[in-house]
Amino acid sequence: MKKAYLYLANGQVLEGQSFGASGTAIGELVFTTGMTGCVESLTDPSYYGQLVVYTFPQFGNYGICRKDMESPHCQMDGVVVREYCQEPSNFRCDATVDTFLKEQNVVGIAGVDTRMLTQMIRDGGVMNAIITTEETKPDLEVLKTYRVEQSVENTSTKEAYDIPAQGEEKFSVALLDYGAKGSIPNSLTARGCKVTIYPYNTPAEEILAAGHDGVMLSNGPGDPADNTFCIEQIQKLFGKIPMFGICLGHQMMALAAGAKTKKLKFGHRGANQPAMDLTTGSVVITSQNHGYAVDESTLAGTEGKLRYINVNDRTCEGVDYPAYHAFSLQFHPEAHGGPLDCQTAFDRFTDMMKEGL
Repeated sequence: MKKAYLYLANGQVLEGQSFGASGTAIGELVFTTGMTGCVESLTDPSYYGQLVVYTFPQFGNYGICRKDMESPHCQMDGVVVREYCQEPSNFRCDATVDTFLKEQNVVGIAGVDTRMLTQMIRDGGVMNAIITTEETKPDLEVLKTYRVEQSVENTSTKEAYDIPAQGEEKFSVALLDYGAKGSIPNSLTARGCKVTIYPYNTPAEEILAAGHDGVMLSNGPGDPADNTFCIEQIQKLFGKIPMFGICLGHQMMALAAGAKTKKLKFGHRGANQPAMDLTTGSVVITSQNHGYAVDESTLAGTEGKLRYINVNDRTCEGVDYPAYHAFSLQFHPEAHGGPLDCQTAFDRFTDMMKEGL
């Protein structure tokens, strides 16, 4: 098999086997703990600009099912695995991960110690890295200055479009696309919502003039504080229409309310993250994919009330804004294939739209 190399910002170099496309990719090296959801994670826009280490030792056992894609193409820049499956077993399988990554022009490296890499990231934090199939050493100076930029701009839709409700139309929802997963509008249309997907830079005035019943702020990649225009539009929407934010949308809603965000040491990525509802004391298992979090200590003095916390590190996982008829979640209640503990969040949103302001 053709060789591939993983160059780390800390100076280490790992040799493995190439799969997927040939070439060179640079990105932020992160890890995800999900055991399933292969194609969903590959096509999740929140991974834009990142090289992803899969902690589960085998990758692609059930292949690629294109119906499960969260966006039209692979979003991450590179894949790091212990072992990839060349002969998947699944009646829904459309392709192997190797074939899919070749189609998507995404590089992969297998045969490396992903357990060691995960421990390294947990101890030292996320770092930049390069995957390459070239024998010549890449310019490592670029690792020092690389930063994921214009991530929302590059993952958002360019033009607005409608998705009809499944069955009877009960509500009209504006979904601001910051890099939205396909499961979000699917969860809304299943509840009788006609969803209009808007580009990230749509003015608040346009949203309000369209006469929607509610606004959905989607997930997406990158540093939430970079999106100053989006945050200003959310401020203009506060108190004028019910709102629900997920992931990046959750973070930008907090920034719009006057709170702050912070970068996590290694983030939360995977389908087994426990979050506690402070109003009931119950714990739900959630799917997450983020490297930033709302700084819960900065919610004081804003209209935001801390609702959910991460059981592992006590970081903010959800905020309620009663005065604005809005709420937000850091985790993904719409996660396709599970966990399904929090899908009632969409019912809460439709109830909020039913009540109005």
